Amino acid sequence: MLQPNERIDQLYADDIQIIQSRDVFSFSLDAVLLANFPTIPKRGLIVDLCAGNGAVGLFLSRKTSAHIIQIELQARLADMAQRSIALNKLEDQITVYPIDLKKMFEQIKPDSVDLLVCNPPYFKNLPTAVKNPNPYLAIARHEITTDLDEVVATASKALKMNGRFAMVHRPDRFLEILDCMRQHRIAPKRVRFVYPKAGKEANILLIEGIKDGKAEGFKIDPPLVTYDEAGQYLAEVRGMLYGS
Repeated sequence: MLQPNERIDQLYADDIQIIQSRDVFSFSLDAVLLANFPTIPKRGLIVDLCAGNGAVGLFLSRKTSAHIIQIELQARLADMAQRSIALNKLEDQITVYPIDLKKMFEQIKPDSVDLLVCNPPYFKNLPTAVKNPNPYLAIARHEITTDLDEVVATASKALKMNGRFAMVHRPDRFLEILDCMRQHRIAPKRVRFVYPKAGKEANILLIEGIKDGKAEGFKIDPPLVTYDEAGQYLAEVRGMLYGS
C-alpha cells in the first residue's frame, strides 16, 4: 500500500486516512477548510478539480452520498489518491482520473456537475516568481499547467445550471476572482476570509458561486480565525480537524 517515504495521516473529524509524502505536495488546512465550506449536495455528482492527493474529495465523501470524481494531472499524486480511496474503502463513491483538466470532458459531460470544488495553484507563473525546485510543489503552487481563468472556465462548462462552484484561494486575488467568475457565468454568492490570528491580515479566501445565478444576494460570512495567541487551534477549526 505504501511506497518509500510515504506515511498515513488521519483527519479525525471525518475518520479519513490519507496517504502523504514529504516528497510531494501534502494536504494542508486549505483542503480541510474547502471541504467544510460549500453547500454540499446530498446526491448527484461532485468534481474535485486539481485534486492533488485527493484530500478534499476524501473529506467530502463523509458528508454526501454523491459520486465524487477527482481530476489530477500529476500521476504520482493521482496514484496516492487512488490508494487512499482504497484504504478508506471508498472505491464505489470516488473515481480518480490522472488527466489534465483540459481533457476532463473526455470523462465528464458538460452541464452535469452539481458541485465543483477546487484548491488551485495560487501564484501567477511570472518570470520573476521564485518557484520551489521540487516540481510537484511548484506545479501545485504556481500557475504552470493551468491558471485561474482556465479553472473557472472549466468549472462553468462542467456545472449544471444552478450548480455550485467553491474554491479556496488567496485574498490578494479576490477582485480578480470575482471578475473571472462573473465573466464565466458564475455568480459569486458567498465569501469567507480566514485569518491566522486575531489582528492579522487574512491569508485564506473561501468563495462560492452559482452557475447562471442571480447577481444579487452576495454574502460575506463571519471571519474565521485559525489560532489563538498561544498558537493553538480555535474551536471551529479544531472541530473541522478533530471533530466535536
